[in-house]
Amino acid sequence: MVRTYALLIWTWTRSAAAYPASFALAAVFTTVTAAVDLGVILVVFANTTALAGFSRDEVLFLYGAASLAFCVTDLLIGNIDRVSGHIRAGTLDVVLIRPAAAWVQLAADRFVPARIGRVLQAAAVLGHSVAVIGPDWRRAWMIPVMLATGIVIFAALWTLAGALQFLLTDAPEVVNSFTYGGQQLTQYPLSVYGRDLVRGVTYVLPLAFVNWQPGLYVLGRPDPCGTPEFTRFLGPAAALLLSLLAALAWRQGIRHYRSTGSQG
Repeated sequence: MVRTYALLIWTWTRSAAAYPASFALAAVFTTVTAAVDLGVILVVFANTTALAGFSRDEVLFLYGAASLAFCVTDLLIGNIDRVSGHIRAGTLDVVLIRPAAAWVQLAADRFVPARIGRVLQAAAVLGHSVAVIGPDWRRAWMIPVMLATGIVIFAALWTLAGALQFLLTDAPEVVNSFTYGGQQLTQYPLSVYGRDLVRGVTYVLPLAFVNWQPGLYVLGRPDPCGTPEFTRFLGPAAALLLSLLAALAWRQGIRHYRSTGSQG
């Protein structure tokens, strides 16, 4: 499966590289677009010294961690949200008869290597914030765990969003709220939101484990919303449970899909 995925994205990358000027412009555009959210944070801190009790660099740390996990996932499997388009066009039938997993084919479909610019921008913000904050390095082991957990959570959310499109083929904006909406939510300290929302993204849809809970551990900060200390370490378990749910939903979506009869 990994080999198939690698071959597919290599094919799309070679296709993009055939037009170097277009590729470069696309990479610059995606990087500038991603910088807009960063600009908003900097504008906020041009007028205040703290946001919900967190300094600018602490907020940039949370932003960088969430953005890096999101952008890596978007780069690798973001196109899986094209399921509804394949269903409407009848091309999903072609995907299903090929000797490769449908999830792998759809995840790699129209791979956009120019999105690497967003990954680099998020990595730069995270690296800068870590260097400035200088967290206790006895807690630093959580940073790679946090990033891996965030990638798995966003991948599971994208898979769930794709699975929902087997039912909601005419409402892609609804399923996008799981992915892009989740990324927007995690860019800021969750303490800026109401306690009920924080509980929901901790115990129901585990977005708090993308950067908030593990980030509090790295920063050595208590949770303003009062969650127990052990919650900081539940990210991998939450990611695993969400992944299993996403895999089940995807399998059910494929199983209940009814062919349009089109050959694409």
